[in-house]
Amino acid sequence: MSTVQHPVEVDHVTKTFRRHHDRATSLKQFVAGGRRRTYDEFVALDDVSFNVRRGEVFGVVGHNGSGKSTMLKIMAGILHPNKGEVRVHERMSALLELGAGFHPELSGRENVFLNAALLGMTRKEITARYDEIVDFSGLDDDFLDTPVKTYSSGMYVRLAFSIAINVEPELLIIDEILAVGDIDFQRKCTERFLEFRNAGRTTVLVTHDMNSVRTMCDRAVWLDHGKLRGTGEPGEIVDGYTESMTGSTDRVAKLGSYREGSGELQFTAARMLVDGEPRRSLRTGDDLVLELELTATSPIDDPAVSVTVMTASGLMLSEPCTRDADIVLGRVDDRRALTVRLPDLALLPGEYQVHCTVSDARRHHIFDRVHSAVTFDVMAGTPLEQFGTVSLRPQWTVE
Repeated sequence: MSTVQHPVEVDHVTKTFRRHHDRATSLKQFVAGGRRRTYDEFVALDDVSFNVRRGEVFGVVGHNGSGKSTMLKIMAGILHPNKGEVRVHERMSALLELGAGFHPELSGRENVFLNAALLGMTRKEITARYDEIVDFSGLDDDFLDTPVKTYSSGMYVRLAFSIAINVEPELLIIDEILAVGDIDFQRKCTERFLEFRNAGRTTVLVTHDMNSVRTMCDRAVWLDHGKLRGTGEPGEIVDGYTESMTGSTDRVAKLGSYREGSGELQFTAARMLVDGEPRRSLRTGDDLVLELELTATSPIDDPAVSVTVMTASGLMLSEPCTRDADIVLGRVDDRRALTVRLPDLALLPGEYQVHCTVSDARRHHIFDRVHSAVTFDVMAGTPLEQFGTVSLRPQWTVE
């Protein structure tokens, strides 16, 4: 394989750990026990292979204990596999744990030089980039001269992140720390990731934030109990992982993150259609159709049904309701199907959620509300716009 194309090559990697069942609690027990102590082998990674391409943001997803952090530690050289091999062909910076490499008794200033040196920078390089590292972290000068043991966890990780991302690595490995600091710091992190990618550098990212995987990653890999479940397009990997965690089908009770209400009238199915076919993604400008099914356990007169379209961050965009549209459902005493069409969708690329609600006619009493009944991705379409959430259908005139 070409090292130019693949900065990271994971080749049939297996990693196991011993789990002891009867730990000695004293020196006497340790000596007397001899070899009788029992243990079993825990397989953290089981014959895993994949490549990371140059210049891409590569996501690693999976449940807690799936082997994600173990894989990143092997990439960083902290752990060694029992079988197989990980080959890294680029200068690497790894941020795997909160402030890993910091000495608690040293000041923030001293830890900048210590940690950057551990990441491969010379003292001359560190001195040249010191101000940029500090500015990026947003820490005051007063804190830089105090021991880092006095820092809050947020300050700790912001300084560590600032060092790791400013040492000019060709390969950056990050484990579970994207959502650190305030909104301004997170924005700077996102901008720096984009600079990394645009400069042709490579990032390997482990996170439980599925929206970050969808929007930031070029490809992703899914680990499940140490085994490789899939590698490919981020949206497909995230959908497969999410469905496996929720056991989802087309039933709302399984698709929804949770539901609330008195229960006399409930949603029993919800699905999204594009061009008449069930889909999980569409493009700006497409027609989106939502098919809903209700079932009553006791007769309900004139219920109101609404669908709330929200961004993944929780911003409400629209809430069409049958009452506002003068749609009267009459008495519902068994099953009732509804369809709502959102034509020429104005949403710009991103992840979105639909919450479904059925209430009394005045919308005071909730019979059923299913959160995240449908989730979908919007990809670039017409009109083509790079930033924002909703297209205002601009019409340009040049004179």
